Amino acid sequence: MRWAPELPPGWVAATGEREPEAEVVGGGPPTYAAEPTAWPEADPDGLDGLMADTVLDGAQYGSLTLRTVSVRGDSARYRGQPRRDALITARFGTGDDALLLVAMASGARAADDAHRAAQDAVRWIAGAVGRSRDRLSQDMRAARRGSLKSGLHRLTDRCYGRLRARGEDLGLDEGTYTASLRCLLLPADPACPIRLFFGVGDGGLFRIRSGAWQDLDQALDETAAPFRFRATVAQPGDALVMCSAGLAEPLRGEPALGAHLAERWGGGRVPGLAAYLADTQTRVKGYADDRTAVTVWDA
Repeated sequence: MRWAPELPPGWVAATGEREPEAEVVGGGPPTYAAEPTAWPEADPDGLDGLMADTVLDGAQYGSLTLRTVSVRGDSARYRGQPRRDALITARFGTGDDALLLVAMASGARAADDAHRAAQDAVRWIAGAVGRSRDRLSQDMRAARRGSLKSGLHRLTDRCYGRLRARGEDLGLDEGTYTASLRCLLLPADPACPIRLFFGVGDGGLFRIRSGAWQDLDQALDETAAPFRFRATVAQPGDALVMCSAGLAEPLRGEPALGAHLAERWGGGRVPGLAAYLADTQTRVKGYADDRTAVTVWDA
């Protein structure tokens, strides 16, 4: 007779059934498996450069709810490569005077130090924004768009200057130690509905309003410029989505994905953290890069 330990009250024995696999939209199943396969090789003298497969976070401030995630892509999971996307979430200040920042970066695809460059980019831009919080907060409350644009442009330039200098210190070719950077800056004050986006490089900025999926990147005046900036005014029921290229590309290339996420996130429906992670991992054949995203709901 096989012995089994007695379970505590309320516990249920495992059935051995597997968890359901990630949802798929589009024309067929993706090339790679849905779950991680291999870890990246670790350097015992460089453990600070290790990147977890997945980072998940969220918050709520009054009528404002945030969900944000960064997930290693299927291709990197299969090959044992590190996640090239980096994500940082930060609150600077307290009460209604606080500013909320979500910064994400994607390292260059072929660069060995891509993940380190992305980590440096989000860390340095977050520090610069935090040190400028008072001025940024005043400009946001007064809706001084020109001042905000020039100020954030200056902070972004300094961040990229540090990346260039770091690349030189490492002896790398010029321009190889870099990353695409996207940032969302939000006031915690419920009376200030301004949402600020700024950044450099690939990615996406979208909005779900009245059930419709809108690509705000396509409407930017600075489409051809390195620095991108947009100030929007939130409306109740909006869901604002900022993401790295790994999610922006399938959103633009596979309409079924946008329709699926609009149904999941539209109409003020805010998923829990686990459900948000599952939503952002909805799979599309032909797209296997890291996915990093933040969604902001305004009630």
